[in-house]
Amino acid sequence: MVIQLPWTSSKDGAKAAEESARTSASASNLPNPRRDTDVVGTSTHWSDPIAFLYSLECIIPRAELFPTAYTAVAFITGIATGACGVFVWHRWLRRIRTADWVTPDVLARKRWVKGIVTSVGDADNFRSYHTPGIGWRWFRRVPTLAKDLKDQTIHIRIAGIDAPEGGHFGRPAQPHAEESLSWLKNRLEGRLVYCQLVRKDQYGRVVAVPLVPRPFLPSFLGKRWASPLALEMLRAGTVTTYEQAGAEHGPWG
Repeated sequence: MVIQLPWTSSKDGAKAAEESARTSASASNLPNPRRDTDVVGTSTHWSDPIAFLYSLECIIPRAELFPTAYTAVAFITGIATGACGVFVWHRWLRRIRTADWVTPDVLARKRWVKGIVTSVGDADNFRSYHTPGIGWRWFRRVPTLAKDLKDQTIHIRIAGIDAPEGGHFGRPAQPHAEESLSWLKNRLEGRLVYCQLVRKDQYGRVVAVPLVPRPFLPSFLGKRWASPLALEMLRAGTVTTYEQAGAEHGPWG
């Protein structure tokens, strides 16, 4: 580094700087870091990046230019932790908003999801608000208004049962349809339900095997000792067994 004295001219200073840089480069057999410098104090041009890096090495110690082993380990650990966090969130903690969010890989794994039943449409289907993770009803709230639940629930078709149809599109209701619907509403609405997602039907609903947790059991034991909803409905006499092609009955079929 050349310091220009106040009684020397800028031309003399530039010449001295050029000679000093040429001498240093020749001694170390390195490219001249200042061969693109016209006047002392001006920045090195980018026409020769190798020379620019060597000029930096003359000013900044090598340890500050290249990361240490601890820095590299911390960097790799941070990337790995972030990647694992994204994977866990995407696979288990991301909320499935509607049936359209249920992808083929989710169905292939027959994934279990838990949620709060927000409404019962007919005696063989209901809508579930997916509640992954923990903290629901304490720190995280399930919407109750219809406008807040719009496009936020999974339409579930109960697997393995055939329930009497209610009146739709001008068609009269089948016998005992009202009693079957009333039973299912009293059993499910507002309750936590575990559903094993199996496939989608022709109406875009997700065919699933629902389990209703037993009272007074902690959540981590709820699915293991839960009660199969389809078997409860068969015992109550509100439905019959679905026997057409492609029927899914779960492990109790």
